[in-house]
Amino acid sequence: MFPVIVLFLVFILTAVRRVGRFRFEIWQVMCAGAAAVLLGGGIGPGEALRSIDPDVIIFLGGMFVAGRTLELSGWLAHAEYEIFKRARTEEGLLLVLVFFMGTASALLMNDTLAIIGTPVVLLLSRKHGIAPKALLLALAFSITVGSVMSPIGNPQNLLVAVRGEVPSPFLTFFSRLAVPTFVNLSAVFLLVRWFYREEFSRCPLRHSQEPIRDKALARLAKVTALVLALAISAKAFMALLVPAMDFSLVWIALAAAAPGLLLSPRRHEILRGIDWTTLAFFSAMFVLMRAVWNTGFFQDLLSASGAEISAVGTVLAVSLALSQFISNVPMAALYLPLLLHAGADTGALMALAAGSTIAGNAFILGAASNVIIIQNAEKRGETLTFTEFARIGVPLTAVNAAVYWLFLR
Repeated sequence: MFPVIVLFLVFILTAVRRVGRFRFEIWQVMCAGAAAVLLGGGIGPGEALRSIDPDVIIFLGGMFVAGRTLELSGWLAHAEYEIFKRARTEEGLLLVLVFFMGTASALLMNDTLAIIGTPVVLLLSRKHGIAPKALLLALAFSITVGSVMSPIGNPQNLLVAVRGEVPSPFLTFFSRLAVPTFVNLSAVFLLVRWFYREEFSRCPLRHSQEPIRDKALARLAKVTALVLALAISAKAFMALLVPAMDFSLVWIALAAAAPGLLLSPRRHEILRGIDWTTLAFFSAMFVLMRAVWNTGFFQDLLSASGAEISAVGTVLAVSLALSQFISNVPMAALYLPLLLHAGADTGALMALAAGSTIAGNAFILGAASNVIIIQNAEKRGETLTFTEFARIGVPLTAVNAAVYWLFLR
C-alpha cells in the first residue's frame, strides 16, 4: 500500500505546489515520488529501470528537438500568421485555435501539439493582449478532446486500436467518435469563452507577421515540418492498408529531429533547449505507476465493484476516475485486458479510448500533454495552477463524458 500512499501525496503536492517557503515544480514532485517508492522498497532498481518506456522518452525527445528547431528559427512564429490571420476578433481567434489545434492533434498526436503549440499560443497572447492562461487552457483542452477521434491521436488510443484489434481503426474511430468530438470541441470553446469572457471581446484584431530570425535554420524548419507531415501520413497509410509494414512512432520523432541535429550548425543550442525536466517527469512517472500497479490496489478495487465492466457508462466512469490516479495510458493498459476477456464490443473499446483521453481535461496529471504544456510555459515565465485548470476542466470533463455516452451507448 505504500506506493498508493505516495501516489496520493504526489497528487496533493501537484495541487498545492508549495510547502512553506518552498515551491515545487511538477517534475520535482514526481521524481520525489519515484525516489520514495524506490527507497521504501515498493519497487526494485532493476524493475524501475525496465518500467521506463524508452519509446515514449525517445519520441518526446525527438519531438522536443523538432519543436525547438521550428521555434528557434522563427519559422513557427512566422507561420502562425497564415493560420490565425482570418480571425477578425479575439473571440474568433479562440474559435480558430480550438478547432485547428483539436483537428491537428488527431493527426499529429496531442503530445506533439503540446510541444509545438505552447510557444504559438504564448506568442498570440503577447501580440493580442489576451491572458496567457486562457489560451494555454484552450490549447490543453482542445488537443485532448481532438485526439479522441483518431487511433494515432494519443498513446492510449493507439494501445486500444492495436491490442484491442479494432477493425479498420481509422475508419472505426472516425465514424464512431468524430461527431461527438466536434461537439466537445464546441464545448471547449464555450466554456473557455465563458470563464474568461473579459478576455474575448468582439473588438477587431490587428495581425502582424513575425520576421524570420535565422533563414538557414528556417529552411531546415520547413524540411522538419515536411518530414513530420510525410512520416505521419506514411504511418496512417501503413496502419490502414499495410499493417505488416507499420512502424513505431519513435521513427517519426527521429526523422523530424534529424534535420536540426544533423544539418544545423546550431545543433548544440537546439539540444540545450530540450525540455529535460519533462523527460525526467515521464521517467519518474513510469517508475511510480509500476510500483502502484504492483500493489494490485486498483485492480482489486475494480474487480470488487461488481459493475458490468463492459457497459459504456461503466467504461467511461472507470476511465475518468482511475486516469486521475494512475494516468491514462497505464489505466488503458489495465482495463483493456478485462474488456477483451469479457468479450466487449467495439462501442466499449471506443468508450475506453474516449474516457481515458478526456480524463486529461479534469486535472493536470490526467494527461501527459497537460504536463508538457505547463513545463514548456514555465520555461517562458507562465504557468497554470491546479485550481485554474480544474475550475474549467472538471465541468468540461462532465460535459465531454455525457456527450460521448449519448453517442456510444
